[in-house]
Amino acid sequence: MFTRSLIATLIAGCAAPALAQAPAYPNQPIRLIVPHPPGGFTDILARLVSQKLGEDEGWQVIVENKGGGGSTIAENFVARAAPDGYTLFVTGRDVTLRSALYDKLPYDPDRDFAPVSQLVWSPMVLVAHPSLPVGNFRELLDAARKTPGKIAYASPGNGSGAHLAMEMLESDLGVDLLHVPYKGVGPATTDLLGGQVSLMFLQMAVALPHIRAGKLKALAMPAARRSPMLPDVPTVAESGVPGFDVTPWFGIMTTAGTPSEIVHRLSTALARVVQAPDVKKKLAEQGVEAVGSTPEAFAALIASESPKWKKVVKDAGVRVD
Repeated sequence: MFTRSLIATLIAGCAAPALAQAPAYPNQPIRLIVPHPPGGFTDILARLVSQKLGEDEGWQVIVENKGGGGSTIAENFVARAAPDGYTLFVTGRDVTLRSALYDKLPYDPDRDFAPVSQLVWSPMVLVAHPSLPVGNFRELLDAARKTPGKIAYASPGNGSGAHLAMEMLESDLGVDLLHVPYKGVGPATTDLLGGQVSLMFLQMAVALPHIRAGKLKALAMPAARRSPMLPDVPTVAESGVPGFDVTPWFGIMTTAGTPSEIVHRLSTALARVVQAPDVKKKLAEQGVEAVGSTPEAFAALIASESPKWKKVVKDAGVRVD
């Protein structure tokens, strides 16, 4: 017994210096990957969070845009990164749909990422170019029924959240719209503003300045309730589609296998950042609700929503390969 105790004491004594010498996290720059080109809400959110992490936590966070491939280029990059918490990415609901959208991927989107924190709820708004001769959602519905397949809508890409939300709307209403996919929110918004396409589900943060400037008109909110930023714009549910709510969420994930203590360290810091009064104010001014969840709560949200959206993909026959 004495011998065993002595051995245990010696082992503990040797291990203590090693633990004491372990570098605190983070001790090097963190890469925050945005899977889209600059200009969209994901990019705006990433830069707001990275700046605040630098100001309040003293962390160096470098935002990198890796657009293309329907976000799969960025996701593959993160999936193959070292599981050390130094490579993160901002993502939305889309990441949960990859296995339904693609037959073959060089990574497993359902297993290769570790949820860190849901950052926000970011309501979308259904917007139209002023040249489209409709003034509200019901008029849009009438026009779509009279001219099936003629009214063109933009999305940031085939299989994106905005695309699938429109697929769900078309299914619920029994109408046929023309889908025009782009490589990111920025290019899609540019063509919408130019009148090359007529409609789009657009994040509130991106749409608001254009709505206020009269460059786009808001037709409906695809959320459970009206936005305080656009109180006169009815919800889709109010306009004839009961229960319709496709409010997007955005959060941060990292590479699977990252130590739990690092994931929770990240989650705690991110929650402080998005709940900081100045950040909450900036987000609220754009119609965005700050969250800042635990990894467990974020994982539960993903598990609850993923089956519903995978069903939309299957029912609509959406494929990306």
